[in-house]
Amino acid sequence: MSHPSLASQHLSVNAVTIAVNAPQAPSSTRLLVCCQSFRLPVTEVVHVCVGRGGVSDLDPQPPGPENQFTVFYVKRSTGQQWSLETLVFTAQDRDLSHQWVQLLQQRTQQYGGRRPKNLLVFINPFGGRGQAVRIYSKVSPLFQLAGIRTRVIETTRANHARDHILQEDLQGVDGLVCVGGDGMFSELMHGLIGRTQREAGVSEDDEETELQPSSIRIGIIPAGSTDCICFATVGINDPMTSALHIIIGDSQPLDVCAVHHQNRLAKYSVSLTGYGFYGDVLRESDQHRWMGPFRYNYAGLKTVLSNRCYAGTVEFQAAEHVESNPRDQSRCRTGCLVCSESSGRLKEDCEEAEAKANQTHPRQNPNSDWQRAEGSFIAVNLTAISSACPKSPDGLSPTAHLADGTADLILVKKCSMFQFLRHLSRHTNQKDQFDLPFVDVYRVKTLRFMPRRQESDVEGGVGSKKSFFARLCGTSCTQSCWNCDGEVLPYEDISVRVHCQLVNLFARGIEGVRRASLFKY
Repeated sequence: MSHPSLASQHLSVNAVTIAVNAPQAPSSTRLLVCCQSFRLPVTEVVHVCVGRGGVSDLDPQPPGPENQFTVFYVKRSTGQQWSLETLVFTAQDRDLSHQWVQLLQQRTQQYGGRRPKNLLVFINPFGGRGQAVRIYSKVSPLFQLAGIRTRVIETTRANHARDHILQEDLQGVDGLVCVGGDGMFSELMHGLIGRTQREAGVSEDDEETELQPSSIRIGIIPAGSTDCICFATVGINDPMTSALHIIIGDSQPLDVCAVHHQNRLAKYSVSLTGYGFYGDVLRESDQHRWMGPFRYNYAGLKTVLSNRCYAGTVEFQAAEHVESNPRDQSRCRTGCLVCSESSGRLKEDCEEAEAKANQTHPRQNPNSDWQRAEGSFIAVNLTAISSACPKSPDGLSPTAHLADGTADLILVKKCSMFQFLRHLSRHTNQKDQFDLPFVDVYRVKTLRFMPRRQESDVEGGVGSKKSFFARLCGTSCTQSCWNCDGEVLPYEDISVRVHCQLVNLFARGIEGVRRASLFKY
């Protein structure tokens, strides 16, 4: 009979018996009864207890004999979905059961990564469909089971979470959690980045400065309308899955775009900084909030029919020393080599920056590496991630990476309404949305945009020949606005810089080939 083992980082069990050959394990001559063969990483063990354990007081279990113990672990279900499962073992006697529990707890602490112990949780009770409080009540017992202390704050106003993070004492907090949508995540991100720069003595208004990352991670329990950030970094919008990623201490660095206007910080962005179409949709939807969620469909349809385009100049610096490009058909997945290489370059750049701290900023030298695109654009989009969501599983830029220090710039030039609809439709299927003559895409590290102001010659604007649908929709705007992660920026000329791996999430990126937690022999 083959002998299973508790190796340093895996619990391996053969059918019928368990014999242990790991150092400091209970005696291998003493057996446990088991009916299935499996191999379970200790990094995915959530909790171990003597007897038959339940998740919470809401799920009580009979205590069972003391020679039994229960292992709570992560089980992979359909797609990227995770669930909490249990295994109950029966040892020969009480002492052996307690030895197993102690050993598994030690191994989980030793190899389980940086698991959080104190979480500050912000709940937006008004966002999305108003279900955030109910959603958190479903997952909060998991934190209790894992021995994680939580402090819960229900926000009562806009920027409540951001202001709390900026002003209050965070001593002992090793994780921030938002229960809400992308807007709630943005509040936590702005508060954390701002606090970190203040403590480091770094000016956020200085476009040339290297912003400092924080050691505190952010977790997202999805409870919003789209939850784009969660979907793009986890692969699914499922509260249970996100809670388990937080509990086992997953860590995923994330690039952040700093948007500036006239030498002042305007906003941080992760998913979308968009001018033209997406700016118009957001502005139009804000004017029809009384319509509820339907306002987005209404605003999108009206903006498509209007087919407005805007004149301007786009200047950008293409990414250097990057092995990927927006058309290479690759995907950023867990353990991405492109992002890993960026981590190494980031460390080298930090060391070089320290050595050159007293020298002139390199971007103050002649801008020989800047590229320029001028003309009329229906959309100017910049995204640091794929911006995938359930309605668009591949997102705005399917091959964008989470942590390579770049963003993808997508320029949709003047075209007909039907051509633009063709481009939009490809966001929902497997066709290449960039394989169109009026669409250009670049992988960049910086961006500048300047509108070309004209009174009577802007396509779709005042004094120009408008289409039938544009006249029907009553549109007469000569200038658009920027949609910055779902918020309107009140100005048009901006500059953007991508900061590599500025924040860290409780996530691991989207896993590639789905695997189960238990591997049968």
